[in-house]
Amino acid sequence: MSITAVPIAPVKRGYLVWLWIGIAAALLLGFALAWKGTAAVIADRGSNAQFLSYNAGQPGVVQTASGLQYRVLEKGTGTAKPTDEDLVLVNYKGTLRDGTVFDESRQPTPMSPKGVVPGFGEAVKLMPKGSKYRFWIKPELAYGAEARTDPRTGQEVLPANSLLIFDVELVDFVPEAMVRQMQQQQMMQQGGGAPGGNPADAAPRP
Repeated sequence: MSITAVPIAPVKRGYLVWLWIGIAAALLLGFALAWKGTAAVIADRGSNAQFLSYNAGQPGVVQTASGLQYRVLEKGTGTAKPTDEDLVLVNYKGTLRDGTVFDESRQPTPMSPKGVVPGFGEAVKLMPKGSKYRFWIKPELAYGAEARTDPRTGQEVLPANSLLIFDVELVDFVPEAMVRQMQQQQMMQQGGGAPGGNPADAAPRP
């Protein structure tokens, strides 16, 4: 008994070329997705430098000359931005890389860009009023190798070499000199003389 084979029609050479291009593209895409996933894992579990290197390439992330990274979450109004001579009013939430919240404002908090860690001071000066930004502050722009403890409990709040992540809303900002003048006028009206100290001394220091 014999079986008559039905011959397969020959495939044109052009079709073969496109077939191999399609296979190659699929392989490259699979490799890229696998590499992206691997890079994300390395960044998540790796050193601060590895994390920041990966994060710098994420959509919308901008890195400044100092190494501060930020992403605009909500655009503000106008183009004016705070300077070191201003007091800023902010809402903020600070977390570590693992998501642990180490500090959070309960209400709009006044502070001076000169009175906070360098990375946070640089950060708020990038923001127009009404904007919301996320910042990644490397240890060298924060507390470096210094661990931070809660003075009330003595418990460690920030491990040494912590990378800080802040979500910040800039509510408003005004010249610090204006605030001082208003305080002096208020004190004079109350008969208490001129006040001393920094008007933002009571504010937390990110």
